[in-house]
Amino acid sequence: MPEPVPLSKVRALLTDEAAKRTLPREAMLAQQHAEGFARLTVEQTDELIAKLRALPYVDTSLAIKIADILPQFPEEVRLLLSKERVLLDEAQLTQLLDLVAQHR
Repeated sequence: MPEPVPLSKVRALLTDEAAKRTLPREAMLAQQHAEGFARLTVEQTDELIAKLRALPYVDTSLAIKIADILPQFPEEVRLLLSKERVLLDEAQLTQLLDLVAQHR
């Protein structure tokens, strides 16, 4: 399985590639999506992912999802965790949301 890539890195990669050559239609659509939805810089995203990975209940793919979406409410985090089958208590949810709020 390929390693997940944060949306901010996708934006940077596609922007660099677009400066070199004309992108195919699919890549242009992906670039437009990344431009519209990536809210952090690559450095901010990497920092947030590193801090999220320090939490024992967050793996790399979940940290990337959280860094891309920047959830504000516990319900949003629960939706991200629904496929992971991880249940967080209120203290863990609050800790995670506080960490995300620092980078918003």
